[in-house]
Amino acid sequence: MRYKTDWSQAQQRLTALWHGQRMDRPCIAVRAPIPDAPSSEPIAPADVEGCWLDPGFRVQLARRTLQSTWWGGESIPSCLQMAGWMICLGGTPRFDRHTIWFDAQAVDFTQPSPFRHQPDSPWMRKFVRLWKALCDEAGCDGFLVGSPLMLPACDLLSMHMGTEAFLLAMMDQPQWLADAILHGAREQVKAWRQIISLTRESGHVYWNGNAGWMALWTPEPYFTTQCDVSCMMSPELFNRFIMPELEIYGGEYGATWHHLDGGDARKHLPSLLSLSFLKVIQYTPMPCEPPNGPAHLEMYKQIQSAGKIVHIQVTLDHIEPLVRQLDPARLILDTTCASHEQGERLLEQCVDWCAESPCLCS
Repeated sequence: MRYKTDWSQAQQRLTALWHGQRMDRPCIAVRAPIPDAPSSEPIAPADVEGCWLDPGFRVQLARRTLQSTWWGGESIPSCLQMAGWMICLGGTPRFDRHTIWFDAQAVDFTQPSPFRHQPDSPWMRKFVRLWKALCDEAGCDGFLVGSPLMLPACDLLSMHMGTEAFLLAMMDQPQWLADAILHGAREQVKAWRQIISLTRESGHVYWNGNAGWMALWTPEPYFTTQCDVSCMMSPELFNRFIMPELEIYGGEYGATWHHLDGGDARKHLPSLLSLSFLKVIQYTPMPCEPPNGPAHLEMYKQIQSAGKIVHIQVTLDHIEPLVRQLDPARLILDTTCASHEQGERLLEQCVDWCAESPCLCS
């Protein structure tokens, strides 16, 4: 990779992680700023939409991030493109400087779900232009472009319908909603195929992975999933409405990486861990919870005991206890350091901590 001279070693460690093979330390993605890197910010477009979708601006922003970052350990040069939310089953997006959301719309429960992939919509055309520009900038293997940041059907429908209407439909229109989620999931699979074909046709080789936030490359394709609206569901409703959607993604991609959002969603962990195709769980605590670290150690162990990888975004002060107490064969940590030197010391320390930890099953 253009921005990572030790990429071959990182690939070896990430491949071992994927196959549950223990090495001298767990995988650790560590990044640090490069002091003498270019510091000027590209000039943002005047319109907010352009901040997310303008190809020239987004490529300049990506180039600056890539050039100004030391990509240590198993960190992967890449940049988050939240504009993947434009793959949205026909919703109408709204933009501000910090996020993207969608207009809520009423649905007619006497008719099939109107939410479907629209490959020729204005939003998809804008996203495709951006994606092509990123692929051109990356070339064959300059950095990881990855899979697009797509939302699953469950979360898209909760946005498009409005959360309250979505939840009420579980009670009042359960068959309609179950069918709508499954239809949306199949439509999202079509959309993923479209973008991945575009990526591969460009000649770019790093399409099987998350880019930017919680970046992860694996030796096999996988799909990133979540269900943030599940924090408002009972386990019974999750099993009825969401598990069949996850089965569609697992059947298409063979493996999934799941973002579990907050303590109110942890009640669904047993169902998630029962999925044979689910390979990785990443947990984001709610603001009222302790941050990722020793406070959640028992949950991490529960995930690993089910044979899954746990992907943890963590601060430096919480890394040592996790390295000492978790199975390194099923662990990847994500952190930042103040400098390249501090990052290198961390990687060396992790080897020592891992060697001093009790024998762990792998």
